[in-house]
Amino acid sequence: MDNSFPYKLYLVISEESCINDHFLKVAEQAVKGGVDLVQLREKNASSAEFQHKAFQLKEILDRYNVPLIINDNLKVAQQIEAFGIHVGTSDTPPKQIRQNWKKVKCLGYSIEDKNQLNSSESLTSDYLAVSPVFKTSTKTDTIIEWGLAGIEEIRSITQKPLVAIGNMNAKNADDVIKAGANCIAVVSAICAAQNPRKAAEELRNKIEKYE
Repeated sequence: MDNSFPYKLYLVISEESCINDHFLKVAEQAVKGGVDLVQLREKNASSAEFQHKAFQLKEILDRYNVPLIINDNLKVAQQIEAFGIHVGTSDTPPKQIRQNWKKVKCLGYSIEDKNQLNSSESLTSDYLAVSPVFKTSTKTDTIIEWGLAGIEEIRSITQKPLVAIGNMNAKNADDVIKAGANCIAVVSAICAAQNPRKAAEELRNKIEKYE
């Protein structure tokens, strides 16, 4: 694995996705269970609301030295001095982000088509999110379901760190890591869990079997 991306369990969180407890409590419990990178995704919030939530979340994550990634809002990411930003194919292009945010430490880009792999946007990014590995109700605007074979194919083409997202859970995490992913990203498997800490621990244990 690329030493500049040592993360194994990536939580994508929003207030809406946390159905059993407040999102800040869920995030803290998830970190205690083994989450080592967190992305705040607030598609329906205003920039002011997004920034407020991001500040709150970053304050908690800083206590545990866990980096915060902001989903597709460069202004918020810069204002709170986030660790990085993640964008998809219809968001702000990575090259533009590099130009406008010289201090960005981590820039992620979602791969939804094989043709993107050799694009300048992919090459500009620090890690690639394979999205979705398995279809999921939390993201309905994607065009492909990669599956395990898709991860294997992408792994054979690029050496960049791969983050697998899309219906990831404790039942399939080990197979996804074996297929070539470096990191597992989850939403519902932790955010909707009755016990987020326990859910994170179970996922982390599955992942670490294949280090």
